[in-house]
Amino acid sequence: MRRYVTFALLGLGVFAVAAGLMLSQYAYPKLAKVPHDIDTMSVAKGDRITALVYVPQGDRAVPEIRRDLSLTSTKKVTGDRKAEEVTRDGDVTVWVEASKLVSDRDGLTVTAGVRSVCLDRHSGEMVTPCENQYYEKETGKRVKADRGEAQQPGLSFKFPFNTEKKTYPWYDGTVRQARDARFVGEETVKDLPVYKFVQEIPSTKVEDREVPGSLVGKPGVPTVKVALHYEVVRTFWVEPVTGKVINGSEQVKQELRDTSGPATTVFEGTLKMTEETVSANVKETEANLGRLFLITGLPTILYVVGGVLTAVALVLLLTDRRGRHQRSGGSPTRVQLPVNA
Repeated sequence: MRRYVTFALLGLGVFAVAAGLMLSQYAYPKLAKVPHDIDTMSVAKGDRITALVYVPQGDRAVPEIRRDLSLTSTKKVTGDRKAEEVTRDGDVTVWVEASKLVSDRDGLTVTAGVRSVCLDRHSGEMVTPCENQYYEKETGKRVKADRGEAQQPGLSFKFPFNTEKKTYPWYDGTVRQARDARFVGEETVKDLPVYKFVQEIPSTKVEDREVPGSLVGKPGVPTVKVALHYEVVRTFWVEPVTGKVINGSEQVKQELRDTSGPATTVFEGTLKMTEETVSANVKETEANLGRLFLITGLPTILYVVGGVLTAVALVLLLTDRRGRHQRSGGSPTRVQLPVNA
C-alpha cells in the first residue's frame, strides 16, 4: 500500500510541475496581450495654470496668454481593428489616441491632436513595420512616416506585463522622442501596490515659430521669430503585473524665446488624473489581476506543490528501499559460481 501512495504522490508532483510549465510557457504568451478592441477614456485636471489660448475674433482666432486657468485634459484611446497589421491572434495591434486640453471657463481649446501607433501586444512598445502610424496636431495636417520608420518609439500607453524595477523608454509627443522613465520606488494607490516611475525632460527647444510681437512684449512689431522651449516632469504609478498606468501627473512648462528679450511663458502648470479616472483604473486592474492569476500566480503555486510532493515521494521511496534492505538481513549473500577448467 505504501508503494502505491509513494508513486501516486510522485505522479501528482510531476503533473503539478508540468501544469505550471504549461501555464507559464504556453498559456501566458497566448493570454497576456493588450486587446485589439480597446475603448478607454482618461481625464486629468489642473488649476492655476498659465496657458496660451486662441480667442475667436470674427473670422480668425487671436493668441492670448491667460493665467489662473482651470484646464481639463481628455485622452480617448480606441483600437483600429481594420488596420492591416491587426490579426485576431497576432502579436501586433494598432491604437488611436484622440486628445484635447480645454479651458473649463469658456471651453477654448489649448491643444488637441490625434495619433495612431502600432504596438507589441506583450511589451506595449511601438513596433515596425507599421503602415498605420501618424500624428495630427492640426486638423487636416496629418504627419505620416515610412512603414519601416519608428515614428513614435518606446512605450506610449502602458508598461509591459510584469513591469520590472528599471528604466523604460516612454514616448513624449512634444519632443517626438522616447525619453527615460526611471523607477523610483514602490507605493500604493487606493490600497493597490504600484511602482512609481518618473520621466524628466529638461528645457529643450522643440520648434521655431513666428508669433505676433505683442505676444512677446513687442507690440510695435508685426511678427517675431521665436523658439519654443519645453520641459516636463511626468510621474506614473504603474500596477506591475498588468503594466497598467493607474495614476499619473505632468508638470509642464513652455516658453517662447527670442534673441533680444526675456522668455515668455506660454504654459505652466500641473495636470493630474481625476479621482474618477484613478478609481476606474483600479477597478479594471483588480478584475484583470484575477484573470491573470491563473497564468501568473498559479504556476508558482503548482511549482511549489509539485516540488513538495515529488520530494516527499522520493523520501518515501528511499526509506522504503532502506527498510526492505534491512529486513533482508543486510547485504545479500554472494554466491561464487565454479569456474570451468
